Amino acid sequence: MSANPVRIEEYAIRQEPYYEPAGNEIDIFEAAAGNGLPVLLKGPTGCGKTRFMEYMSWRLDRPVITVSCHDDLSASDLVGRYLIKGGETVWVDGPLTRAVRSGAICYLDEIVEARKDTTVVIHPLCDDRRLLPIEKLGELLEAPPEFCLTVSYNPGYQSVLKDLKQSTRQRFVALDFSYPQPDREVEILVKETGVNTATATMLVRFAGMTRNLKDNGLTEGASTRLIVNAARLIRHGIAPRQACETAVNQALTDDEEILKTVRELCASVL
Repeated sequence: MSANPVRIEEYAIRQEPYYEPAGNEIDIFEAAAGNGLPVLLKGPTGCGKTRFMEYMSWRLDRPVITVSCHDDLSASDLVGRYLIKGGETVWVDGPLTRAVRSGAICYLDEIVEARKDTTVVIHPLCDDRRLLPIEKLGELLEAPPEFCLTVSYNPGYQSVLKDLKQSTRQRFVALDFSYPQPDREVEILVKETGVNTATATMLVRFAGMTRNLKDNGLTEGASTRLIVNAARLIRHGIAPRQACETAVNQALTDDEEILKTVRELCASVL
C-alpha cells in the first residue's frame, strides 16, 4: 500500500521574507529554476543562504522542502521507505520524493554533511533526465518543470573527507554568498530587529573584527545571524556587551584564550 497523498501546503511561504540582495542572485536563480537547472549555494554559516531560499520560494510561489543534512542521512531518508502503520505496510515518500511529485523546491542544506552514497541519488535529477529512481517501488519518477533542486555548503568547513565531489559539483549552477557589505549589514540589522543605526553599526564593526580572526584562532567569525540575535537581545533590554557575550562570543568558541581576545574586541567597540 501507499501512504496518504502528498500534502505540500504546509511548506508554502505565505508572507514575503525580508531579504536584501547582494547582486544578481535573484535573477540567476529565477533563470536557473525556469530552465530546470539545479542550484548550488556556497557561503559561510549564517550569511543568508536559507533566508534567500525562503525568499525565492515566496517569489516563485513554490513550496520549499528543506532537509538539514547530517552524517546519518541515508538515501531512504531522502527518497522514502516502507513503514508499518495500523498493521499494514505502507510506502512513505521522503522529502525529496515529495518535492519531485509536487513540483516544489527541495533544499538540501549542508549537502557535504550527508553520506557519500546518499548524494549519488540526486545525480539523475541534476541533468537533462530530471529523474528520481525509486528502486523499492520499481518507479522512475519524472520531475515536473516546477521542481527545483537546490543544495548548499560552507567551503570554509571543507576537508578531504567532506568535500563536494566534482561529479556532483559540476551538475549545478553555483551562487557564491558572503557576508554583506557593512552598510548593507547595518541596514539588515535595523530592519530585522528594530535597533537604532548606531547600535547596528557597532555590532557590524565587532562582527568584522571577529571575521579577521578566521584561521587565526576562529574557524568562522561572527555571522550576520549571530549579530542579529545580539541585536534582538539588545532591543529587548539586554546590555550590549552582555548580549554579545551570550549571542556571539560564547557561540564562536570554547577556547578561553580565543574567547578572551573576542571579549577584548567586543569591549573596544561596545
